[in-house]
Amino acid sequence: MSEHRRKPPQPQGGGRAAARRGQSGPSSGRRAAPRGATESPSDSYGSDSYGLGPYGTEDDERQSGGRAESRRASQRSTGGRRRGPEGGGRRGGPNGPNGPGRGRGRAAGPPPKKRFIDYPRAGKYGAVRWIPSWRQVTGLFIGFVGSLVAVAGIGYALVGVPDVAKAANAQNNVYYWADGSQMVATGGETNRQIIGYEQIPPAMRYAVMSAENKTFETDSGVDPMGIARALFNMAKGGQTQGGSTITQQYVKNARLDDQSQTLTRKFKELFISIKVGTNVDKREIMAGYLNTAYYGRDSYGMQAAARAYFNKNAKDLDPSECAFLAAVLKGATYYDPAGAPSVDPANATQAKNTKRAVERWKWILDEEVKDGRMTAAERAKYTTFPKMQNPRSNTALGGQIGYLVDLAKGYLINNTDKTGITADQLQQGGYSIYTTFDKKKVQALEKAVTKVRKANIKPDERPKTDKYVQFGGASVDPTTGAIKAVYGGEDATKHFTNNADTTGAQVGSTFKTFVLAAAMKWGVRDPDLEATQAQDERTQVSPDSIYSGKNKLKIKNYDDTIWKDKDDKEWLQRNDGDESYNAPSFRIDLREAMRVSANSAYVQLGMDVGLDKVRESATDAGLLDSSLASADFPSFSIGTSDPSAIRMAGAYATFAASGKQNTPYSVETVTSKDGTVFEHEKIANAKQMFTAQVADNVTDVLKTVVDEGTGTAAQLTGREVAGKTGTTDGNKSAWFVGYTPQLSTAISMFRMDDDETNKNREFLEMYGTGGQEKIHGASFPAEIWHDYMEQALKGTPSKDFPTPEPYGEVVDEDPLPSPTPSVTESEEAPPTPSPTPTEEEVEPSPSPSPSETCGTFDVTCQDTGGTDTGGTDEGSTDGGVTSSPTPTESDNESNGNANGNGGNSGGIFG
Repeated sequence: MSEHRRKPPQPQGGGRAAARRGQSGPSSGRRAAPRGATESPSDSYGSDSYGLGPYGTEDDERQSGGRAESRRASQRSTGGRRRGPEGGGRRGGPNGPNGPGRGRGRAAGPPPKKRFIDYPRAGKYGAVRWIPSWRQVTGLFIGFVGSLVAVAGIGYALVGVPDVAKAANAQNNVYYWADGSQMVATGGETNRQIIGYEQIPPAMRYAVMSAENKTFETDSGVDPMGIARALFNMAKGGQTQGGSTITQQYVKNARLDDQSQTLTRKFKELFISIKVGTNVDKREIMAGYLNTAYYGRDSYGMQAAARAYFNKNAKDLDPSECAFLAAVLKGATYYDPAGAPSVDPANATQAKNTKRAVERWKWILDEEVKDGRMTAAERAKYTTFPKMQNPRSNTALGGQIGYLVDLAKGYLINNTDKTGITADQLQQGGYSIYTTFDKKKVQALEKAVTKVRKANIKPDERPKTDKYVQFGGASVDPTTGAIKAVYGGEDATKHFTNNADTTGAQVGSTFKTFVLAAAMKWGVRDPDLEATQAQDERTQVSPDSIYSGKNKLKIKNYDDTIWKDKDDKEWLQRNDGDESYNAPSFRIDLREAMRVSANSAYVQLGMDVGLDKVRESATDAGLLDSSLASADFPSFSIGTSDPSAIRMAGAYATFAASGKQNTPYSVETVTSKDGTVFEHEKIANAKQMFTAQVADNVTDVLKTVVDEGTGTAAQLTGREVAGKTGTTDGNKSAWFVGYTPQLSTAISMFRMDDDETNKNREFLEMYGTGGQEKIHGASFPAEIWHDYMEQALKGTPSKDFPTPEPYGEVVDEDPLPSPTPSVTESEEAPPTPSPTPTEEEVEPSPSPSPSETCGTFDVTCQDTGGTDTGGTDEGSTDGGVTSSPTPTESDNESNGNANGNGGNSGGIFG
């Protein structure tokens, strides 16, 4: 065979494998050619024993640097598969199967397509691929700014400058009676009376700039930082904020067509503010702002505000009055000294609003001096807060209408979560508000009060006793809670406080109803059990349960220990008129004790039940916990609390409805141009707070009061009536609260200085008022209740109360032990049905301590020790409230100022 015969072709797939074989060394049994071998033919075609192919030596030399070169070539490439240093593929070409670079590279595809945005970045590896280049960052920034400019330009072009004339006409809110007839249109009747810049006193401009926008005359009309803060807060769900410059606030006020709190609206206002700041003169902006702002008291614009607060034209206001109007711009609800209790009962009181207004008024005047807009000498002239007129001057709101409108407005605003209507939205108007108020009943209630007032109250003849006499009243439908009528005072334009909705006048013995309900619902505790066990194991009482009707009764805790105050003094509970009942045993059942309004029996009953349960019973019936006095004293059970007439009528309505409690409400439906905005949920929401057995038995006991007790003056022709009279300590207030199955009504009477700016207003005694020795619930309040209810129910079919089922156990029904032969109280007492005990009955004696020897109703024991702190002689026929023994200042507050102060000014349905 020829030595130079052609070697068979190597299999495809050579390349790297061949190179590896060429480098296999001794382990393979073959040896590669030395690195320094020549390229002669004899070298190229060596012995078969070495397994070298053609160009073996050259191939071996290339292999020594092939991989590194291949990696460098791959890094230089833009993608595709790795290829040999010559750029060839697997087949053909210089590096093909027969070429010198055979097997050292992968096939190279077509060059990669360039992307419009090279991200992630090609040719980069690891985290570097995800880091944008400076060109990309710059381009992104330029694009973002360009987009903002484009959006701003479009927004600027699309918005227009507000028309003050269009914004000047606020829409009315129209209020309707329950029968659908119109009651009053209010809210827009004052309009905004446009005045020119020249009619605005410089002092008003200076006050507003110092208070709200010191740089108004030089700024561009927008505050970028303020806008950013507002948008950020809204984006994260925080509280919305308005524009911070006068220009921005003017734009907000002028946009009556859109009062939503959205980002879109804020952006629109921003563009409008920029346009206004660029194209509108500062004088026009200032006049527009002051002509569109809301100042409270239904006054939109400075001219209307000047009339509402000071009854003068805007141009005649002095710097002090201007400073006040600038202060009230911060929020009329909280800066009008008259207060807005129907909007925010807790924080918008007269006292709190006046304090806020005075502080801001002083601050604005001081800021004007700092800003060089007022001299110190001029500032020194204004040290007294300006005097302003009564909040209501609109004659359409006279009589009871103003009170009714306030109740409806307050109900909507205080229930925004249900109604969806905010104070700002209501101020803008455009709503039709259908109330629960019955026109005929409102007129009948006002007529009944007026009749009693004209016939009996003579302030000119008896100024010391008849001056400042006030009445309040409310009527509620037991089946729904709808408020049908209220009496808030003589005239809503003259007497601002709504006597039907405010708290302050203590309710007296009308509170005993809740004590009885608590005793029947939860029961009395067993004195023989431990405190914890006694809370759980109770005896639900029957109205026939026996208690003591003794005057100056020594009150005990449920475990038979004597109750003592913080000064370690014992409590002696006095009855009205210092009268004891059913001597010599003084035993009286709860029905009879309610009929004659015996304080001692119900005070002890409250202690046996637990004053915490009495409190719970009152709130279950519908009273607000905030209107209840401290439950730290036994007298809590006989009415030291001061709920409103609306709430008392609603609470008694719970018993009229056999234990179903409906929260009083005053608005049925609200509509706008967009349709129904709010509709009150009906009777399905009534809560069964007492069983029908308990409620109907309470009603049956209260029927006894009207049939043959202290409330006989309230009897109605051909109708069953349940009710209770109430008189308070010092004869400072008197009540009658009663109901039929169809209507529950509460009437209050009290004396209080009518000057609502007087911070030291107090409840005054009513001894001699109306020509009577003393005023009590059975007198004028019961008379008013009777006259009103006769008319209110006229034409309504008579309906009887449900017959009560027997309920509870008769507590202490066993007869008392026979008296001992010693001298006893029964021997000293005169043999009359209702004796008046002598002072000797309570004098100390050498006998052992009562707490050691006397049982709860042990008539053989005499009262020893103790202090007569149970109250004073009320002299009425329905029981009086007794004061707490030496209450602390904090106790007075929680008691609604038990010493006769003005109490809480109340809130919506207080």
